[in-house]
Amino acid sequence: MSKKYSNTTADYLSWDQNLNLIRRLFDDGEHKMSLLISLGSFWGLRISDLLRIKWDDILDKDEFKLVEKKTGKSRDIKINQQLQRHIKECYNKIAPHNSEDYIFTSQKGSVYSIQRINVIFKEIKQRYKIDINNFSTHTMRKTFGREVFGKAGTQAELALVKLSQLFNHSSTLITRRYLGIAKEELMQTYDVLSF
Repeated sequence: MSKKYSNTTADYLSWDQNLNLIRRLFDDGEHKMSLLISLGSFWGLRISDLLRIKWDDILDKDEFKLVEKKTGKSRDIKINQQLQRHIKECYNKIAPHNSEDYIFTSQKGSVYSIQRINVIFKEIKQRYKIDINNFSTHTMRKTFGREVFGKAGTQAELALVKLSQLFNHSSTLITRRYLGIAKEELMQTYDVLSF
């Protein structure tokens, strides 16, 4: 967790690291954290929106609609079949009292705070030896963006346009900067020269 008033930037996980972490958390009985990281990295939602999701919103559904807390904009989200299976497996393991309950609740029944999730993420980083500098709730959103961009290949510019819309950024330049792509591309410029 960062110090008060400090400015840190979350890092992203490679997709393989991300999937490995989701599986390991599930296998270790950390079903809520496994589900949180999978939903965050498969949908690219902010933590404030993830914490407002109820089981009824996503259980046995192909898609759902969400109004983003920060922007107030409506967003349609597709739930692919693999993620649907993971949601169902987590639901069965967690066994909530009611499908109308919020998903990410503590043992006391209250919805986790963002600060508490970041503390849990810090513990997860240490326990699972995650090799990135800044692992926080925003890591999931960046992991989503980097994977979509990375899979785009020759369609990278189109992927940036789509990500820009999904992230509600005003331009693809902001999306590039957000994902750390602009700096990487600039630094690669130095590699084209040789003796």
